[in-house]
Amino acid sequence: VLPVIDYKIKESGVDKRGNICFGIKEHIHLPGVKYDPTVGIFGFDVCISLERPGFRVARRKRRKSSIGKNHFVTREEAIEFLEKVLGVAVIKTTRR
Repeated sequence: VLPVIDYKIKESGVDKRGNICFGIKEHIHLPGVKYDPTVGIFGFDVCISLERPGFRVARRKRRKSSIGKNHFVTREEAIEFLEKVLGVAVIKTTRR
């Protein structure tokens, strides 16, 4: 999906918990997808949740436990992950 957006994401697409969201305007821009007239053209949103190892304790069936606030991925860590590991340019946005 990253080649479709030219490896660029707006900074406003990253929230304080490290979740990343962006939109794709037309699904036919994805590699390997061809236009089908019965389906038409549609866009969609892509949402990514980053988490550290150990988050399973909050979701498991037995002996669930809470996660400390320091264990969550911060906005700065998510941006650093995007830039260094995935090679995505995070575009700074100005707020009005």
